[in-house]
Amino acid sequence: MGQSTYTGELNRTLGLPSLFAVAVGVVVSQVVFVSILQGVGIGGASFFVAMLIAFVLTLCYVFTYSELALLLPKAGSISSYTEVAIGHFPAIVASIAGYLAPAIFGLPAELFLMEYILDVLYPGSFVFTGVIILVMFTILNLIGVDLFSKVQSLLSYLMLTSMVVIGVVGLTHSDPRGLPISSIVEGISHLDFNVFNLTMLALWSFFALEFVCPLIEETKNPKKNIPRSMIGASGVLLVIYLLIALAGYRSVPVGELTGSDIPHWLLVLELFGEKSKLIMAVLAITATCSTINTVIATLPRMLFGMAHNNQMPKIFMKIHPKTKAPWVGIIFVASIILIPTLLLGGKQDIILTLMISAGTIWLIAYIIAHIDLMVLRKKYPTISRPFKSPWYPFPQIIGIIGMVYMILHNSPSPDMTRQVYLNAGIILLIAGTFAWWWVKYKMKKKLFEPEPIENVISE
Repeated sequence: MGQSTYTGELNRTLGLPSLFAVAVGVVVSQVVFVSILQGVGIGGASFFVAMLIAFVLTLCYVFTYSELALLLPKAGSISSYTEVAIGHFPAIVASIAGYLAPAIFGLPAELFLMEYILDVLYPGSFVFTGVIILVMFTILNLIGVDLFSKVQSLLSYLMLTSMVVIGVVGLTHSDPRGLPISSIVEGISHLDFNVFNLTMLALWSFFALEFVCPLIEETKNPKKNIPRSMIGASGVLLVIYLLIALAGYRSVPVGELTGSDIPHWLLVLELFGEKSKLIMAVLAITATCSTINTVIATLPRMLFGMAHNNQMPKIFMKIHPKTKAPWVGIIFVASIILIPTLLLGGKQDIILTLMISAGTIWLIAYIIAHIDLMVLRKKYPTISRPFKSPWYPFPQIIGIIGMVYMILHNSPSPDMTRQVYLNAGIILLIAGTFAWWWVKYKMKKKLFEPEPIENVISE
């Protein structure tokens, strides 16, 4: 690892199947299982409408990221788009708050959830499983992106297949204890404004499809494969999530789903019986591995791109001469996941708070991305765009309004909301302080001075 370089190119090895696996890699997780099934328990029929609303908001940000990624095809992703639209200060804040912060909050939550369910299934048998998985996938990504993509494809497609099987079995189960599917129509006919409060739970299930964007410099035929991977993933996920939600609604009483921290285990237990412990353990480990692998692969590429733009220390540009892996970034990202995991280990009661904190900060990055696109459309109306967001500017306006609403209505209790805002505020303060110091004193630029697009494209 001693040999490294500040220059060099990332290898273009990723095709559509690999990108699709990355797009779904973060969200085919245990946290998503919990969000969907608890959403069904809380909202019943209303949650199915909330999922459709979340899907619309997802398409809004997918259209935005597809256009931005191909307009500025850089590994820096949101930082590259934002520096051209509204300046380096918001670019750095968006990257740190929108992507590094969710890794700090969201990944420990996923690891805690995995360890919790393994302890429920096999008490005392699995020790430090989360740390072992984190270290294992850090090493895997240090070996190179080609191996990462093969492993990620295996994990993602295995999880998607498993979710389809669970959904289909749940819909055809001979002795359901939940509500009849026919009652959904009646429930939808009595919708009220509370359906929007359920949308945050549903929207979490569609986060992070844009994680393909930092891999654009390693993508074959990005003009076609970047948009196709995100749009295709959003559609496939909607179908699979509806299957899981219907299976839970039909098979398990909604009160049991709401009252459980691990409702996905209740569903698997209901469908496959006591002998399904091993199945659940494998699913839990596979889901967590998929999420960890995707994050450790993509965020270092974003840091690589930011360092290339002089928005981060140049050390993040170091890539291994043999594997072409951005090894400094990989170790850094693994470290910011490992530290809170060790410090907060065993505190299973904070999983939901960590999830919502991660989601709330993430939404800020999506709002900034929508603003970026609208600003760039106005500043550079004639520049070539390989992909253009359909129905502009409606997806961007709807996305901004919807995500602001999600931030304001992000949790089920006032106490949790206060804690979420405190967590988000601390991260934004740290990100803002670093960005202010870095832009003003290291880059010696104005905080909100946009970079000419020609400079970024030619880099």
